[in-house]
Amino acid sequence: MNFWSIYQHGFARVAACTGHTVIADPRANAEAVLRQARRCAREGVAVAVFPELGLTGYSIEDLLLQDAVLDEVEEAVRAVVAGSAELLPVLVVGAPLRHRHRIYNCAVIVHRGRILGVAPKSYPPNYREFYERRQIASGEDERGGTIRVGGEEVPFGIDLLFEAEDVPGLVLHAEICEDMWVPVPPSAEAALAGATVLANLSGSPITVGRAEDRRLLCRAASARCLAAYVYSAAGLGESTTDLSWDGQTMIYENGALLAETGRFPLDDQYAVADVDLDLLRQERHRMGTFDDNRRAHAGRTGDFRRIGFRLDPPTADLGLERRVERFPFVPADADRLALDCYEAYNIQVAGLQQRLGAIGGPKVVIGVSGGLDSTHALIVAARAMDRAGRPRSDILAFTLPGFATSDHTKDNAHKLMNSLGVTAAELDITPTARLMLKEMGHPFAAGEPVYDVTFENVQAGLRTDYLFRLANQRGGIVLGTGDLSELALGWSTYGVGDQMSHYNVNSGVPKTLIQHLIRWVIGSEQFDEETGRTLAAILDTEISPELVPGEEMQSTESKIGPYALHDFTLFHVLRYGFRPSKIAFLAWHAWHEADAGAWPPGFPEAKRVAYDLAEIRRWLEVFCRRFFAFAQFKRSAMPNGPKVSAGGSLSPRGDWRAPSDGNAAAWLRDLARIDD
Repeated sequence: MNFWSIYQHGFARVAACTGHTVIADPRANAEAVLRQARRCAREGVAVAVFPELGLTGYSIEDLLLQDAVLDEVEEAVRAVVAGSAELLPVLVVGAPLRHRHRIYNCAVIVHRGRILGVAPKSYPPNYREFYERRQIASGEDERGGTIRVGGEEVPFGIDLLFEAEDVPGLVLHAEICEDMWVPVPPSAEAALAGATVLANLSGSPITVGRAEDRRLLCRAASARCLAAYVYSAAGLGESTTDLSWDGQTMIYENGALLAETGRFPLDDQYAVADVDLDLLRQERHRMGTFDDNRRAHAGRTGDFRRIGFRLDPPTADLGLERRVERFPFVPADADRLALDCYEAYNIQVAGLQQRLGAIGGPKVVIGVSGGLDSTHALIVAARAMDRAGRPRSDILAFTLPGFATSDHTKDNAHKLMNSLGVTAAELDITPTARLMLKEMGHPFAAGEPVYDVTFENVQAGLRTDYLFRLANQRGGIVLGTGDLSELALGWSTYGVGDQMSHYNVNSGVPKTLIQHLIRWVIGSEQFDEETGRTLAAILDTEISPELVPGEEMQSTESKIGPYALHDFTLFHVLRYGFRPSKIAFLAWHAWHEADAGAWPPGFPEAKRVAYDLAEIRRWLEVFCRRFFAFAQFKRSAMPNGPKVSAGGSLSPRGDWRAPSDGNAAAWLRDLARIDD
């Protein structure tokens, strides 16, 4: 495989083009289309969409009925077809065409010197400023037919899908302007029939607020249809007799804006983006109701015609024209991150409040280490008690120091418990751990510095054992603190260990999000200033299990890898089922340069690092081995806890069901395909 090519990883580059139209001059407009088409070809664009009636101008009015203009449209179409012969993109060009006794407002789909087909506008509007039916016939009932254009008979109708035979998943459909505004757009039926890229050639004059309406409709169409929606509106050059034009272009994919241009341009411009065809296919596979809807409308969607073509896409490195979040669970946009944190925190709080109320209002027993996860679980518990009108003293919080617990983390644990007003206690597990190791005949009991997995798990197991027995003794439930990332990697002690609890509020929260949740709690003043200062100190602490004694703090990430990369992989595996080679491609574009792209608000400068492909591959392999071949048995027995992120959860009762005796062979073989 050519690792650096977007077309090797399930992407297709699309463009929404607009420019200066010359009213009633098809020859000049054809030249303008080809000028932009050549530019798109140089950039590896597969599909280029132009405005409605772009070969004549949308605001041509009754000049549309003049033979001199219509004759030149035919010549302009031939010129575009001839000029496209050596060009890569499929061109979707707007033109008025004569057919039978009427004129149709059409999208002419052109590729490499031939017309693939012609799609008429279904719903010409006749209200307010629009008067299209004076000149234009509706194409809504045009299915299964042909039209003579450019000297040949070509497919004609709204039932046309244009499928790239050598780019899996690239299936194009075209609709025109008003078609998007009706309750059941042609593009919806086309998507059910298999279209993944929906093009809209638009005239759409601009009035105050209309740009936002267009965005809303394009976003909704892409989300409902699980498709890309490519929108191109007419701009400069259109008649201003009674209206004005803004040349809005935008590209949405599954509800997300990939690209848009500034409005009211003075010259040619286009929005360009790389559409993820794999993502759209995966979404349709997972959302079974999408295909159920297709079957419900089979009478309309079953007869779509597929017109095949070969794109012959470039294999060179074209870069990647889309934003890839470094932290897919943590948006870099400040407003969106604040909303996500508000919702995530309150999902956890409300979940715990409901569970406590449903089982008779027991106390909460929690182990507090001074690390991120237990800190966050504790502040969730505190707010749940506040919402339930119960005293925080009903939270029984224990710090349970072991052989390697640092004074720093233990001090932070005590400060946090005291500032929150919970019932706090310290229970040193080292005497019991020494006894257990001695009775087991472990070398550590004889004075040997053997710090193996048994040594670590004796401590982790005793902490959980104590918490469960304390819960029995004092009428409580054990609140789990392990997070989504640890569940993915199996980074927990099974059974009598931190894998188990009565209820786990963190099980749906990835490690990379927890620090931002705590920052949000501080910034939104959920608690007093003293608590905020302690939370800030905890944020600055190295992530560590603190199980092995030594001068240096034991680092979790130095052993199992950066949580930033693991969470990146987890999101794309869990949400979209992507193969490792594609995840590596995305991760490289997100992470290879620390100064490029946006970081989440408040992310420490000192931790803004970069990863090269070799390091990305290394930790991807670790993830694949642990996630697919090792850790599932722990997830199969995980406690209850709320799903928090749209990225997914790992509950066997929810998002993720997998065999505990699986293997990672297929994923490792795919990873080996990368040729760096």
